[in-house]
Amino acid sequence: MFRPLSAFIGLRYAGAQRRGEDSAGLVSFISGLSMVGLILGVALMIVVMSVMNGFDRELRERILGIMPHATIYNADPDIDWPALRDQLAADPEVMAAAEVWQVNALARSGPEVTPLLVQGINPETIVEVSNIGGFLDPQAFAELTDPAEPGVILGQGIADKLGVQKGEHISLIVPDSGADGGRRAARLAGFRVADIFHSGTALDQSLALLDWTQAQSLAGGTGGAGIQLRFGKMLEANWIMRRLLGELPAQNFYGSDWSSTHGNLYQAIQMSRNLVGLLVLLIIAIAAFNVVSTLVMVVIDKHSDIAILRTMGASTREILLTFVSQGALVGLVGALVGGALGIVGSLVVTELVAGLESLFGIQFLKSDVYPVDYLPSQLQWPDVALVVGAGFLLSLLATLYPALQASRVQPAAALRNEQ
Repeated sequence: MFRPLSAFIGLRYAGAQRRGEDSAGLVSFISGLSMVGLILGVALMIVVMSVMNGFDRELRERILGIMPHATIYNADPDIDWPALRDQLAADPEVMAAAEVWQVNALARSGPEVTPLLVQGINPETIVEVSNIGGFLDPQAFAELTDPAEPGVILGQGIADKLGVQKGEHISLIVPDSGADGGRRAARLAGFRVADIFHSGTALDQSLALLDWTQAQSLAGGTGGAGIQLRFGKMLEANWIMRRLLGELPAQNFYGSDWSSTHGNLYQAIQMSRNLVGLLVLLIIAIAAFNVVSTLVMVVIDKHSDIAILRTMGASTREILLTFVSQGALVGLVGALVGGALGIVGSLVVTELVAGLESLFGIQFLKSDVYPVDYLPSQLQWPDVALVVGAGFLLSLLATLYPALQASRVQPAAALRNEQ
């Protein structure tokens, strides 16, 4: 007869009992704290994991959306780069290929000078390898090839450092040195700012785009030329690049892939996600095991009730189920409410941080220090299910010890001590 009532009695114990007694009030208070701790732990973990997912997404879609997965270079001035581009693009694992000429230079506007990486591009092929066109005016690429006044596209960070805007002029300076190590006069050229892109990433602080021929002239026709590649399998970029290098007939080809330029960032994001997830999981575990102290106090407070149930025929299993039900209620409510708050927090955290930055006039993340200049978030439902399930399971496991203690209460001894 007690089996249908076991769960009900356990749920009743989870609420405040004997409100006139200090011990019952303390039990209810501690039970509430356990539930609040579990709610906060679950919600915090969901938000943290969503933020880490956001950083991972921004690395893949923004930073590596603008930069290539790999680039193959050769210092030989006689390479037919368009033909090599078509040859590499024909490989089944290469999604797109585009020629590039990279030059390390200094940009100057008035007294302001800043270093930057200049990439000479072919406007017709760069859009196949990079999504930078999504951050630019549609006419920006056409202005790069203006014969009367060649243009340059700057990142927002570079433009801010130089204090220039679209339509203004800057100078690009490339120091030159001879093959013997002797210094020569630097190459200097003037350009009009065709557009300024703001990707919200560290590339805003370092990247500038020129027309291919302008970059070639600025580099003096030597070094820096290559083919940018985009693969279908980003994580296998290094192996694919090595295979392509081995299949090229000419000598002196070499390459680099995204893991050499942004690999540390990717590893840092993955490591941070794992470590932060572990720390927050420990917070959930601490909150869940607060249920132990709550139920131990309930067992002590309800010794006489347990004894009465035992004398009325309640079995050990039914007493056990009674207290497991109480802990399960705390875990279920805490996990579900925490999951709901975590989902809401993950969806609004980006706008919330942006609002705080606007309200107080500060910027928490800067792209010259962090990979992006805003707090990204990407909610993934498997993460929500994992966190909510883990919170509930830990709470359920935490009920076993006090429930076992309650099931071992001896009726005679409990009633004798109550007198």
